[in-house]
Amino acid sequence: MKRDHGKKKNTASLQKHASLTRNGSGQEPSRSNKAAATSPVAGTTGERAAVKAKVRQQKAKAQKSKSPGTSICFYFQVHQPFRLRNYLFHEIGSNHFYENYNMNLEILNKVADKCYLPTNAKILELITRHKGNFKVAYSISGCALEQFELYRPDVIRSFQALAASGCVEFLSETYYHSLSFIYSKDEFVRQAEMHRDKIKTLFDVEPTVFRFTELIFNNDLAKQVASMGCRAMICEGADKWLDGRSPNHVFRSPGIENFSLLLKNYSLSDDIAFRFSKHDWEMWPLTVEKFTKWLHDHADNAETINLFMDYETFGEHQWKETGIFDFLDYLPEYVLEHPDFAFRTPSEVVATYAARDEYDVPEFTSWADEDRDLSAWTENEMQKEALQLIYSMEQTVKESGNADLLKVWGKLQTSDHFYYMSTKFWADGDVHRYFSPFPSPYDACVYYMNVLADFNLSVKEASVKS
Repeated sequence: MKRDHGKKKNTASLQKHASLTRNGSGQEPSRSNKAAATSPVAGTTGERAAVKAKVRQQKAKAQKSKSPGTSICFYFQVHQPFRLRNYLFHEIGSNHFYENYNMNLEILNKVADKCYLPTNAKILELITRHKGNFKVAYSISGCALEQFELYRPDVIRSFQALAASGCVEFLSETYYHSLSFIYSKDEFVRQAEMHRDKIKTLFDVEPTVFRFTELIFNNDLAKQVASMGCRAMICEGADKWLDGRSPNHVFRSPGIENFSLLLKNYSLSDDIAFRFSKHDWEMWPLTVEKFTKWLHDHADNAETINLFMDYETFGEHQWKETGIFDFLDYLPEYVLEHPDFAFRTPSEVVATYAARDEYDVPEFTSWADEDRDLSAWTENEMQKEALQLIYSMEQTVKESGNADLLKVWGKLQTSDHFYYMSTKFWADGDVHRYFSPFPSPYDACVYYMNVLADFNLSVKEASVKS
C-alpha cells in the first residue's frame, strides 16, 4: 500500500493551516507583538509581568479562536440474540427450554474468533500506536454481554482492556435489544436501567449517550431519553427528515434543551459495512486512500462525520481475506494526516460542537432496510400479532414476582425474533434470510408462537401460586 499518497497536498494544507492560526486571525502578528513574544524584556518586575500577561492573553485568544475541525466518530453495534430452537407444538406444556443452545454457542465462538477478539486487539493497538488520538464507541446489548460472560469471558476481558485505555466510550441502550419503547414505556425504562447497571458493573463507566435498537428514533423517544439524564442520542440520518441537509453536524430535537443528536452518515458508513467487498460496486476496491479522500473532501463543511455500523463488519460480514483489517489498520494514520481532522467519541463530539440545526422526526426511523423505518419488524400480520402477544403479558409477568419468568420474557422481546419473520423481497429479504436461523419467516413465526403458548401457561401457573 502506497504510504506517500497525498503527502504533497497534505503538506500544503498543513502550511496553510499554520499560517491561518498563528494569531487566530489569519494575519501575521505585528512587529511589536513579535518582540514582546520572542525578545528578552528589560525593565521593572511590573513591566515584565504585564508583558507576560499580555502574551498569555494572546495565546489564550488564539487557542480559543482555533476551530476544532472535523470529527470522525466511530460507533459499533455489538449484539448476539438468544436464538430459539425449533420448538414444536406437542412440546407446549411439557418442555420449557426454548433456546438453541448449540447454535448460539457455535455462532458466538465463530464471531468471537473472527471479529470480536482480533478487532478489539487491533483497536487497542491503534489507540496505542496513535497515542490516544484514535477513539471509538460501542453499544453492546445485554444479550451479548450475558453470552460473553457465560461462554467467552475472554471477549469481556478484551472489552475491559479497551475501557481501560480511556479512548473508548460505551453507550446506553435497552438490555434485550428490544422494541420496548414502541409498546411499553415502563419496560423501556426498566431495560435501559438494567443495561446501564450492567455497563457500570463490567466497565466501571456510566453511559451518557443513548442508542435505541437498530437506531430507531423519533421526537417522543428523544424526550424520553433526555428525561432519563442522557446528554445525547445517536440515530439514522434519514433523507426524508434531513430534507436536503447534511448529516455531518450536531443536531437538536424539537423542544429539548441541552440534548444533542448525532446522525449516521449512512452513505460513508455503508461503503465500509456493506460495499467493501462488493466487486460489482462501481467504486470497488475501497482503498484507504480513496475513502480518506472522501472524508477529507468534507473538511470545510462538516463538524462530525458519524460512521455507525455493526461491529461484525470486521472479520464476519467482511472476511479477513477481503482486506478489511488492513483497511482498518491504515485508516487512522491517513485520516490524521489532515491537520483539521480528529477522532472523537460521541460524548466528545457533543461537548465540542453546539447543535447547528433541528432534526424534527415525528415518525419512527431506523437504520434497517431501504425503508429505514419500523417495517423490518412490523411489516406483516405475523410480526404484528407476535409483538402484540408478547407485550400483552407484561402486567401478568411482573405481578408474578418470578425473576426467571421476567428474564425469559425479556429475551422473548429481542427484536431479532420479529426480524426473522419478515417477508420482504429483493435485497432487504436477502439480509433478513442471511441472519435468520430458520428456513423461512413462517417457520420463525410458528416456533415463536409455540414458545409463547408454553410461556403463557407458565406465567398463568406462576400467577395462581403467587
